[in-house]
Amino acid sequence: MSDSMQGDSALVHISERLTNSAAFTTLFRDGMDLVEETAAYLDGVGRAEAKTLDRSVSLTYATESMRLTTRLMQLASWLLLHRAVKEGEMTLSQANREKTKVKLSAAEPGPADMIAKLPEHLQELIARSMLLQDKVRRLDTTMHADGSDRAPIGNPLVPQLNRLKAAFER
Repeated sequence: MSDSMQGDSALVHISERLTNSAAFTTLFRDGMDLVEETAAYLDGVGRAEAKTLDRSVSLTYATESMRLTTRLMQLASWLLLHRAVKEGEMTLSQANREKTKVKLSAAEPGPADMIAKLPEHLQELIARSMLLQDKVRRLDTTMHADGSDRAPIGNPLVPQLNRLKAAFER
């Protein structure tokens, strides 16, 4: 086995460890809590608030609550998929194949001026779901980045020494 192959096999890829991290555990818990809180709001207080809105705002409420639930369901799918990796039910490469069915850019909210007309609690839930989506996107990018763009680990002076050697051999 060549030295470079031995070095590659000894590498520990952080992406394989992220699902077991405290950060993932916190993200999972926060995400699932937000899903539950949103469902309770939309089925309870939110339903009552929606009935008091003007017609145009009522349409925005319906649209944004649908976007919110779609966004949260996609995020919950991603979180559950990666919890399965954490629990050893699937590998990260299997999760990478399955995650193509999850749309992490799904259901972006509408114009800010329309969101501002919605009940405050719904606005807060939308904002929190967008923060969660940003966190999941960043983690997803880190976890599922292919290794081809990673620089090999080694002595950072070797390229400089090689240039010096080449210069003196001329």
